[in-house]
Amino acid sequence: MLSFSSRCSKLCAIVTGLFLAAFLWTGCTGEVTQPSKGDVYVYVAVPLSGFQANAGQTVLGGVRLIAAEINARGGLMGYRVVVEGLDDESDSEVATMVAQRVADDVTAGKPILGVIGHLNSGQTLAAMEIYKDLPFVVITPTASEVSLTQKGYHNFFRVNANDAVQAKVDAEFLRQTLRAQRIAVLHNDDPYGIGLATAIVEHLKATGGEVILRIQVQVEQRDYAAEVSQLIQARPDAIFYAGYEVECPYLRYALVRAGLDVPFLASDGCFLAATIDESDGTAEGIYVSAFGPSPWTAASTEWIAAYQAVEYRNPDTYSLNGYVAGQVLLEGAAKAGSFKGADVAQAIRQLEFSSLLGPISYEANGDLRAPTIYIFQVREGRFVQVYPES
Repeated sequence: MLSFSSRCSKLCAIVTGLFLAAFLWTGCTGEVTQPSKGDVYVYVAVPLSGFQANAGQTVLGGVRLIAAEINARGGLMGYRVVVEGLDDESDSEVATMVAQRVADDVTAGKPILGVIGHLNSGQTLAAMEIYKDLPFVVITPTASEVSLTQKGYHNFFRVNANDAVQAKVDAEFLRQTLRAQRIAVLHNDDPYGIGLATAIVEHLKATGGEVILRIQVQVEQRDYAAEVSQLIQARPDAIFYAGYEVECPYLRYALVRAGLDVPFLASDGCFLAATIDESDGTAEGIYVSAFGPSPWTAASTEWIAAYQAVEYRNPDTYSLNGYVAGQVLLEGAAKAGSFKGADVAQAIRQLEFSSLLGPISYEANGDLRAPTIYIFQVREGRFVQVYPES
């Protein structure tokens, strides 16, 4: 086993080389130095326990990696970037308490650059009622509810497409690629599932598709006997599901075991390993849309190695989203030459660069100008990108 100092030297070499290739930074001398002016904090508010803990951990890992890169280069304007995870438990009441804790830290004088979070739209909407009045930037890695960027927040951005974009792409995929005419739309009872289902119904109808059935289920529902019975009677050409990985594999299992093995497209909330692992082999062939490519195809081997060195685990679904969200925040501060929220927000609106998630540049409301939706299919037990064609 390597000594602590040897491991640190190895990590420093990895992240320093990656930093030169992947991070936009001005005025660098190429020398590795230590931050010397103090600490500045980035909070990552995501589920770190409960059913979405793995998703939250992947976001946190991505933010930790970009912070490690910056710190290996002498820090952010000489300050060490300290990343702290805050567990919102995928619960909006808890998310509000997390946001209040952050507000209390601001009042106490803690130097907070920003918050990366939250993972889900419901928790983001709840927390933004507090964050909107605080002097820092909030960047969600994955929250996609359309209204988030329609509320006039001056300090909110996202690195993913919104649900209007996802609904359009998914509807076109169902109609044009899968050639589905009669589609059943199912969704969970979370604001995310309800909003996305409503949007895709509108897009399907606009393209001449027929939505023959719409069914709402519960978050974390496991038994789908009643829903499967309705679907068998309706005989759809394809099924769309808007929800999470804690429902999707069980719904798919019930459908396949009942003999209704029609094309199945799930939303980004199902783009996690659990959708495959918990399906007892029935996930094969399903399609899942996503807000980013797979780290294993989009990132370099050096990036993968650096992530493993920082996290002691492999990157997963939202590691890239966390990394790019942190990249936007830190590059915005560097461009502004300031830690003040208003200055950083203004600088972020002027950013233009290529990232592991694609081009980054912003509309005034905090939405990406050129968001991308990816679609994967489960083949031989893994997600394989089928759209856009790689």
